[in-house]
Amino acid sequence: MSEHIVPTRVYYLVFLALMVGTAATVWVAYLDLGFANTAVAMGIAVTKATLVILYFMHVKYSSRLTWVVVASGFIWLGILFVLGLTDYLSRGWLPQPGVPRI
Repeated sequence: MSEHIVPTRVYYLVFLALMVGTAATVWVAYLDLGFANTAVAMGIAVTKATLVILYFMHVKYSSRLTWVVVASGFIWLGILFVLGLTDYLSRGWLPQPGVPRI
């Protein structure tokens, strides 16, 4: 079975990108972007996770079956997020009469 040989320079560049992403995450945490803080932080996190999956887990150079397995994992993760947020957003947030506040 042949395998793809990745140059060491690629790993160093990906590592540098991950460190820049980490610094960007810390920087964004100190900014007051209002509602966009979560979206920006999640965007940076998804970008970093994609780099790790593609290069350090060698998915970029893997077979199509590996791509299908990775994609199906993300589809299931999306389903879990949607169902979890549906439950979270459908709750009544007004105080109930007779229920003590903690």
